[in-house]
Amino acid sequence: MDFKYVVVGGGIAGVTCVETLSLFCQEESILLISASPLVKAVMNFRQVSKTLEEFDVQEQPLTYLEAHCPNVKVVHAAVVNLDPEQNKVTTNDGVSYTYKKLCLCCGAKPKVIAKDNPYVLGIRDTESIEEFQKKLVDARRVVVVGNGGIATEIVYEIEGYEVIWAIKDPSISSTFVDPGAAEFFVPHLSMEKDPEKKPVKRVKYTTVEKEVAVTSPAGLSGDTLGGALGPDWSNGLLMTGKKRGMKNIHVEYNVEVKKIMLKEEFLKAGLTATGIDQRTDDASWPVYLELTNEKIYGCDIVVSATGVVPNTGICHKGGLFELADDGGMKVNDNMCTNIKDVYAAGDMCTANWEPAPHWLQMRLWTQARQMGHYVAKCMVANLNEEEISPDICFELFSHVTKFFGYKVVLLGKFNAQGYGKEYEILLRMTKGVEFIKVIMKDGRMCGAILIGDTDLEETFENLILNQMDLSAFGEELLDPNIDIGDYFD
Repeated sequence: MDFKYVVVGGGIAGVTCVETLSLFCQEESILLISASPLVKAVMNFRQVSKTLEEFDVQEQPLTYLEAHCPNVKVVHAAVVNLDPEQNKVTTNDGVSYTYKKLCLCCGAKPKVIAKDNPYVLGIRDTESIEEFQKKLVDARRVVVVGNGGIATEIVYEIEGYEVIWAIKDPSISSTFVDPGAAEFFVPHLSMEKDPEKKPVKRVKYTTVEKEVAVTSPAGLSGDTLGGALGPDWSNGLLMTGKKRGMKNIHVEYNVEVKKIMLKEEFLKAGLTATGIDQRTDDASWPVYLELTNEKIYGCDIVVSATGVVPNTGICHKGGLFELADDGGMKVNDNMCTNIKDVYAAGDMCTANWEPAPHWLQMRLWTQARQMGHYVAKCMVANLNEEEISPDICFELFSHVTKFFGYKVVLLGKFNAQGYGKEYEILLRMTKGVEFIKVIMKDGRMCGAILIGDTDLEETFENLILNQMDLSAFGEELLDPNIDIGDYFD
């Protein structure tokens, strides 16, 4: 079967790429290959500012794309072979597809600390979240390992359980915020959530088992099923134990998991467990974790939220593709790999160009959508022998999310990444209301963290992009009595 464009992957990047191609090339044949029977569709998209975006992600059946984009064909299969010399991909059902342009959007897979342990669950997609809910029903204690966005949200969302949060850093949520911002969040570890907050109902689809030899988040051979979670993954999910309203969270800082033991192994070793209140614990837990600080905790469930690795899968075969140190496929500023006519986008790729001063790559749903949109434009432009410049989204890193019920906006080099000690910090904090941190270098704004409803994101975005000299303002730049948004309008 011949197609002008073939996209592998039903996650945010792949679906965005297909939708953009369909919009630009309404007369061309487009194929999406997805190993999952569900795709991730971006809904309720809102452009907050030049670079900031907000949207919901909904799971949709494969028929959604074909109905939504008439020139798109969707195949539920996994790619088992890629032949760039003949511009051909072959799926596990033996069918081959030729392409003019191919885009790989295979996402990433979680780094699970113990893959074969039935009590250790890696959180990455909707299926794993649903499995987590089932395991929570009879649970008393949960250990969360990891310090990124998903770990932070799980610790906040679940209640009615004892929770031990094991992190390798000296402060919580360090993937996104510095120790100062983390201190702003710490009091909320023990606070009850708003009782008026009700789950948001959303459309749910169930998957029907299909005999597929190998499946992955996006279509290449791998070991996980389902695209990455979107920004609203916790909406509508019940993660409340029998002791509703109870928040009993204990954080172990600067630790990693040394060993995981089932109950039988723990008892045979004659070890003593640590209680959450530091008293000796009993031996009634199905699984135990020994941490590098020598403490041993028993629990019912271990949540492994320790990050992801690019799901390059079959791309390793033959050594054709150039891979970055982080395992991602190297792409140039037009999202093209080192193989002619083969592109990559989203979590599986690594930007291999000189980045703009205030941009960095993080494997987030916002960048997956941006890359999916941009790579589609690059493929069309290349096929038409046209030049294309990088989108403005690659000029400034920007991301909006929510932690502990607060809106969190990250702009530019929000944690002074790469600046060493040659920068200044301006801070403004109102306990329980807002936290603002600004990175200044040579009198110019280079990054910012905004927590709470500050309404400063667009103003700060402009100040970072235009690099205005703000030396004359000094610390007054964050004076709460000055409406800087109006001043710089």
